[in-house]
Amino acid sequence: MKKHTNRWRMSRWLVLLLTLALLLAACSSGAGNREQGGEPVTLKVLHWDEQAFNSDYGMLYYALNPNVEFEVVSTSKLQASEIQSSEEYEKKFEQFIQDEKPDILMLNQDQYEKFAADGRLVSLESYLTRDKLDLEGFIPGLVDLMREKGGGELYGLTPHFYSQAIYYNKDLFDRYNISYPTDKMSWEEVLNLAGRFPTDGSDEDRIYGLSLGYSTELFQLGLAIGTTSGLRVVNPADKRISIDSESWVNAFETALRAIRSDTLYNNENTSFSGSYEDYLLQNPFVSGKVAMAIDDLYLMQRIREAANIIPDKIVKNWDLVTIPVDPANPDYTNDFSFSNIFAIHAESPNRDAAWEFIRYIHSDDYARVKSKAYNTGQLPVRTKYIQDEEGRNMAAFYALKPSNNNLYAGFEDLPQEFFMQYYTIGTEEMKAVVDDQKTVAEALASMQTRLQAALDEAIANQEANGAAGGNEASASVESGMVVMPAESGEAEAGAAGEDSAE
Repeated sequence: MKKHTNRWRMSRWLVLLLTLALLLAACSSGAGNREQGGEPVTLKVLHWDEQAFNSDYGMLYYALNPNVEFEVVSTSKLQASEIQSSEEYEKKFEQFIQDEKPDILMLNQDQYEKFAADGRLVSLESYLTRDKLDLEGFIPGLVDLMREKGGGELYGLTPHFYSQAIYYNKDLFDRYNISYPTDKMSWEEVLNLAGRFPTDGSDEDRIYGLSLGYSTELFQLGLAIGTTSGLRVVNPADKRISIDSESWVNAFETALRAIRSDTLYNNENTSFSGSYEDYLLQNPFVSGKVAMAIDDLYLMQRIREAANIIPDKIVKNWDLVTIPVDPANPDYTNDFSFSNIFAIHAESPNRDAAWEFIRYIHSDDYARVKSKAYNTGQLPVRTKYIQDEEGRNMAAFYALKPSNNNLYAGFEDLPQEFFMQYYTIGTEEMKAVVDDQKTVAEALASMQTRLQAALDEAIANQEANGAAGGNEASASVESGMVVMPAESGEAEAGAAGEDSAE
């Protein structure tokens, strides 16, 4: 592990050197410096962390615009305070903005939608027309989604997004004479394809059809399949559980067949000790043990790093396709998130200077420079800079449009006590299915009753204690809590123009 630690220390110096190189590249390009000869201005920016802001945005902009200074007001003060509910947090967040009066706001999707509706943001439409900012190069559906959330106008933009894709090992598909996966496959098609690979051999030597990047427990896989179809477990609006529908039965039965086929790689062993090379090879796709893996950009970075260190031991011939989709809405995905939405505060006295900053961090020049240092798992919104030197299908990360069917809306208002029971109950019931003690339908009916009782009790306790929800509940949602169709027990997957908040 000492070798591993030293490597990480070294990587921090490499990041610093790379940042300096990027600054020089940005300066030599002369981009984004409209303000360079103007009057000095200090822009007050709302961000979660001053150091992170300067690393991601500020240092580049300082180099190009020496007349501009940033004063970062950090929301970490709010996050560190004793806030009992998400409702209380939002009230303090709004008061924080009122007190600090930042020029530039960094918002999540819910905040962006609310602030736009309340008239607290500056429309960017006139600036876009004046400066002819190229939005055509953005990932499909993003600008439409932002306008929809802004009531028809654009009030903010985000320079990065997060999504996943299916990685596949061409050599394994060729070895077993199996057709490659394609874009816009359903979960059933992906799992059936994975099931065509042999399951014989020891755990050390055998090949697996699919790695999910998380536990292969029935409860989690069933939730993932159901979420793709727009299903929900609970409707936060009326606090009712709805998991015993036919749609949920189908989702969990599909998951059960996959688990019993023994084609899924078990990711439960996450402990590690050994050299850094061993750490890289611990990933089953990197080491060539699985035919397909659903993962994000981090896996690609891990493959590339392994290729520099142990090129003879890793997967070589691989490519990408889109993650599983809902066959009823094959052009949209819920597995897409972004939270760094930059907008101009309506009370800002420095609107034009604030716009120049937002314009730059969404420009072609910024995307070009930052594309050399994307090591955060996020991708630039400009597709021109989502590239692979060997011509792999990087479009798999952005070909699907973000759905506006926010499955997690309102979850932050549910009691944290409920989330603590949620996973325990779901795991217990689905373990009974795997152990042949219950059918899927029986387990879901039991979950319906137990989860509703847990939610009712949590709400009663919450009201008795005078607290509502909690920020930790929101964190639980973001880590994989999923849910029922918005209006009925059947799936209403994202229709045209429909997202998933981070």
